[in-house]
Amino acid sequence: MSDRVGVRRAAPDDLDALVDLFVAVVEEGRWLGAQAPVDRDHQRERFLDEVTSTERASLVAVVGDELVGHARVDLAPYRVAGLGMMVAADWRGRGVGSALVLAAIDAAKELGAHKLALQVWPHNDAARRLYLRHGFVEEGTLRRHYPRRNGELWDAVVMGLVFDETSPGSPY
Repeated sequence: MSDRVGVRRAAPDDLDALVDLFVAVVEEGRWLGAQAPVDRDHQRERFLDEVTSTERASLVAVVGDELVGHARVDLAPYRVAGLGMMVAADWRGRGVGSALVLAAIDAAKELGAHKLALQVWPHNDAARRLYLRHGFVEEGTLRRHYPRRNGELWDAVVMGLVFDETSPGSPY
């Protein structure tokens, strides 16, 4: 089997594999904001909404017939797109993240975004390096922002990639 990563729009037929991937990454307890246990039916409905929305792009990374990653791009009314991603543990460090980021950048532009933004845990060094390689900059840190079920308060690093550098900025 080839290790060639392809990225395409998610389809309703991908829902079960998307939920399985989401549950697996959530259960690692380190990478996503969601925490176990996952309500699979609720998550399936959320993915179905993503897949069928015109305000979002739901992208899947596939190798052969295997779904190995997912990226979601949501467009806010103020034209900043938000990015969320996950990659299967066995496929990290093998180009899946880069393929998804490049496709997400294109999708955000197609949606009319002037910027693509995300939040990443400070301990996720690989993801931070990935985003930096693709032109994102670290814009700040949300300190002790996200409560975890165990009582911990986790920081998040805010990163952004500006597409529109020519429109006027604030005069103040």
